[in-house]
Amino acid sequence: MKHIPYRLLSITCLLLMLSLYCRGSNNRPPQIIDSKLPIADPYVLYHSGKYYAYGTRIDGFEVYISEDLKHWKRSKNLALSPQDSWGTRWFWAPEVYYVASQKKFYMFYSVDEHICVASSSSPEGPFIQDEKKPIIAKEKGIDTSLFIDDDGTPYLFYVRFTDGNVIWMAEMNKDLQSIKTETLTKCISATEPWEKKQATVAEGPSILKRGNTYYLIYSANHFESQDYAVGYATASSPKGPWKKYKGNPILRRDHPSASGLVGTGHGAPFISADGGYKYIYHAHASTSSVGPRTSYINDMAISSDGAISIVGDPIRPVVVK
Repeated sequence: MKHIPYRLLSITCLLLMLSLYCRGSNNRPPQIIDSKLPIADPYVLYHSGKYYAYGTRIDGFEVYISEDLKHWKRSKNLALSPQDSWGTRWFWAPEVYYVASQKKFYMFYSVDEHICVASSSSPEGPFIQDEKKPIIAKEKGIDTSLFIDDDGTPYLFYVRFTDGNVIWMAEMNKDLQSIKTETLTKCISATEPWEKKQATVAEGPSILKRGNTYYLIYSANHFESQDYAVGYATASSPKGPWKKYKGNPILRRDHPSASGLVGTGHGAPFISADGGYKYIYHAHASTSSVGPRTSYINDMAISSDGAISIVGDPIRPVVVK
């Protein structure tokens, strides 16, 4: 073997290292362009190995996409553009569901304090209202949440302004465009001291079912309050009657799982890739400023006796390039 001059060996090694670096550049940490997930009233859909997050921020709705819940990329296109929807202002609290029987994605949301639904063939959108009108034309409402029971019956939970913000439920027609008004039933109102520290508000409903028990997870208090918090109630039917959990609230600024965050609330549970539940919610910008609100994710557990808890340190999502 011939002797290789030291200088030539050094140059060769340098070129080799540079080559490996370039080929491995895709493995470098992603470039963070926003240190927080900048949405309020957040919702996560897990579909085909990816997470899709939607929330309140602008006119219309963005969609953020992730594979690990920590790093999120903002889609270059809006999930829903104002021109594809009835209403022109106050686009709030979108939730997206995949309805396998129809092979469609449905986005339920509120705009101009009316509840609406739009559909798409993709979780990224574009979501479009086939007919630009609210679900209920003659009454204001916000914070929609769809629940389809095991027998295929769809129910819509949402907030009506009846003596404060009150959560109501109605059975939907099969087209998911309208409700059966004769089935309207009151579910939850703000009655407990922790729910009324700043306003008479119960809002942000989410429904899940475990066994024969239905859970209605909700937020209470004014969203501008640092004591905005999360509780839940249970029932043996989506029509109620609902019994509030005696250990409410399950998430608030004084709970360890909040990790110093304030104004924690208006979130939604979702099932992650490992089959476990997680809960996404928003919090205030700081102890001195409500906005801009941003989103966080905690584990959510259901004990053997059926009690829900929000546990662990929050994931603090970032937006990457």
